[in-house]
Amino acid sequence: MTSTLSPGPEPDHQRRTRAGVGYGFGAYAIWGLLPLYFVVLAPATPYEIVALRVLFSLAFCLLLLAVTRGLRQFVRVFRDGQAVAALSLAGVLIAGNWLLYTVATTTGHTLEASLGYFINPIVAILLGVLVLHEKLRALQWAAIVVGVLAVLVMAVFYGAVPWLSLGLAFSFGLYGLVKSRLGSRYPALVTLTAETATITPLALVAVALLGANGQITLTSEGPGHFLLLLSAGVITAVPLLLFGAAASRLPLSTVGMIQYVAPIGQFILAVALFHEEMPPERWAGFGLVWVAVVLLLLDAVRAPRAPRLPRRPTPEPGQTSEV
Repeated sequence: MTSTLSPGPEPDHQRRTRAGVGYGFGAYAIWGLLPLYFVVLAPATPYEIVALRVLFSLAFCLLLLAVTRGLRQFVRVFRDGQAVAALSLAGVLIAGNWLLYTVATTTGHTLEASLGYFINPIVAILLGVLVLHEKLRALQWAAIVVGVLAVLVMAVFYGAVPWLSLGLAFSFGLYGLVKSRLGSRYPALVTLTAETATITPLALVAVALLGANGQITLTSEGPGHFLLLLSAGVITAVPLLLFGAAASRLPLSTVGMIQYVAPIGQFILAVALFHEEMPPERWAGFGLVWVAVVLLLLDAVRAPRAPRLPRRPTPEPGQTSEV
């Protein structure tokens, strides 16, 4: 009588999975700690921070493309009219998202930023229904209902609609939708560089206007401030590259669970370090959002998993959470 033991996971697959988890946590940990970076950039305004973030991100990404020999692919993108249109829209959406996030974290509203990224997966699911006509499972519908109820609770009992949170969630949700429609025709670094290039003219105009009004601090606050602003390109690109490495090694459901590291980090910073107010009404709103998040996580665990396909090009950043 012979017995057949089912083979365990291959060592290479285990190593890829462990590496993917590490990359994912690294990406979302950086995004969760970004409020600290923006706070130390004072007295730079959110408009200067975002404009310079665009310019320095483009420079850093072009450097990476040169090192990795990806400049030809970058040039080829601009011969694809459909891709250029999609990336231009994606660039505007992500710039708007960056501006809202920077405004939130530099004006004492980091809690609203955290709430926005807790809501983001719910918004992404809702956009899937409205735009892509996707069919939802019961737990996903329940998460949407609880998420809407959370916003209503904050609007009625806290006395203010969380516009910053909704703006962050919808701008990033739409960004992810645009990038998902583009698909994986180009590597993540190429599309990131291209979408940044499309909004560079807007960044240059913003820098010119700020300079004309004496509101550029890049060279007026000492070398430390200059280096901090200069590092915006690295701080933008590195977590996106880590995310891409994670997404190429892990199922999307696993990446979706890891993404909550970022808003949790933002929430802890807001309450423990920045001492932002958390009255009972706001706790109630956050509590309902966390219930919605738990419903989504339960749905992800219970949902039938498709067999893992052969490795494809790195998925585009922005299909989950990004700041």
